Amino acid sequence: MRFLSIILLSILSQTAFAQQKPKNVIFILADDHRYDAMGFMGKFSGLQTPNLDKMAAKGAHIQNAFVSTALCSPSRASILSGQYAHTHQVVDNFAPLPPTTKFFPSYLQRAGYKTAFLGKWHMGNGDDAPQPGFDYWLSFKGQGVYYSPTFNINGKQVTHKDGYTTDLLTDYAIEWMGKQDKNKPFFVYLSHKAVHADFQPAKRHAGVYKDMPIHYPASMYLTKSDTSKIWGTNAKDPETGQVKSNLKDMPNWVKNQRYSWHGVDYLYHGSISFNDFYRQYCETLLGVDESVGRVMKYLEDNGLAENTLVIYMGDNGFSFGERGLIDKRHAYEESMRVPMLMSCPSVIKPRTKLTNVLQNIDIAPTILAYAGLTTPAQMQGKSFLPLLKGEKIPWKDRAFYEYYWEYDFPQTPTMFAVRTDRYKYIFNHGVWDANELYDLQADPMEINNLIRSPEHQTIAKDLRDQVWGWLESTNGLQIPLKRIQQKRNDHIYKGNY
Repeated sequence: MRFLSIILLSILSQTAFAQQKPKNVIFILADDHRYDAMGFMGKFSGLQTPNLDKMAAKGAHIQNAFVSTALCSPSRASILSGQYAHTHQVVDNFAPLPPTTKFFPSYLQRAGYKTAFLGKWHMGNGDDAPQPGFDYWLSFKGQGVYYSPTFNINGKQVTHKDGYTTDLLTDYAIEWMGKQDKNKPFFVYLSHKAVHADFQPAKRHAGVYKDMPIHYPASMYLTKSDTSKIWGTNAKDPETGQVKSNLKDMPNWVKNQRYSWHGVDYLYHGSISFNDFYRQYCETLLGVDESVGRVMKYLEDNGLAENTLVIYMGDNGFSFGERGLIDKRHAYEESMRVPMLMSCPSVIKPRTKLTNVLQNIDIAPTILAYAGLTTPAQMQGKSFLPLLKGEKIPWKDRAFYEYYWEYDFPQTPTMFAVRTDRYKYIFNHGVWDANELYDLQADPMEINNLIRSPEHQTIAKDLRDQVWGWLESTNGLQIPLKRIQQKRNDHIYKGNY
């Protein structure tokens, strides 16, 4: 009995000690990381991401994480503001950031957190100037470069003649954490350039996957023409031997996009082959995985792992040939779905798998809740911290999505969508084209458009009404127009106004 009492007292004292420790937060963002491009997902043959795999095993894998806009700047603004794009108004990669926008790191600062931003900002403009809410600032202009970058470090331009950006950002992040008072909380926002095109792996990873088998999606050749390049042989679903699709109602903008910057027949205007594009992406991802491993090791080596909430996610997904497309922007699964892993042993049990629908607008409220702060009134997301703890609370069962037509990439229209656990409805705005309805259980590839199906008309109407109801209830019934400064970039009318 006395022995049992000693054990209980030990457990209680350890718990109390953990509660007294500062609640640190590290948010790691990768660029264009597809939700299933992780080793443990088994999608990409031979891809090894041991550190991401370890994070999923020791923490939580958020299996249904989505962005509300699959594009760099809007998604990043949603993460920081907890708002939809039509609310924060950063609707594309050029839209200026309204000066009244409030980002969650400012709230952490007021609560006594030391805050640091390191990496790609890319929001509202191509500038690298320090932003409010951060005590320490390290960034670069626009998309940045993979090798020999110039960083703006607290207002000073610092050029690195040698070095790989992913490694350097991680070096600086660990160095900054090492200088912090361990009795006070810190927040680190580590924002990688990788794995954005043009993919350039670290030299140690170049060629590692030169012989990697490529998974050509079964829908890759549905939109092919008589001049299309055939990169792979599995034009049919290897499991069923056939692909059930509705080509008549596959939107024309999807078919036409095949021969564009974002299509497999002319990807990046013919500057790279699909096979090289696929393998170099996987090689570039290895540097990000190693970065995660280094950050986690630092926490463990310094006794900080137990009470540090680490979040890893992508700013949007990425297509690898589905329907003949590459890139993101559209509302299909591989674009709007993102990887999300979380670790915090004092809160999250190992091998936690959350199937709840979570979105990027929920990140800010969750981080603030972990820090003991309430969700500000203007935020449209909600904290899912109770779900991470294993608690049952009322939660949404659908994700809403918006994307606004861009001058630089006119092949993709404005669209609004809603995704439930069974169906997805996509409203293609401003084009004479089909809207889309998919049964995700029967058609996970989203190629059998049910928009004309008589037995699905009630479902289509209900989901369409939900889309417009969502927009109306969140003051989103407008197309936010932004001033255009640059010349056209599409291959048909490139260089003119």
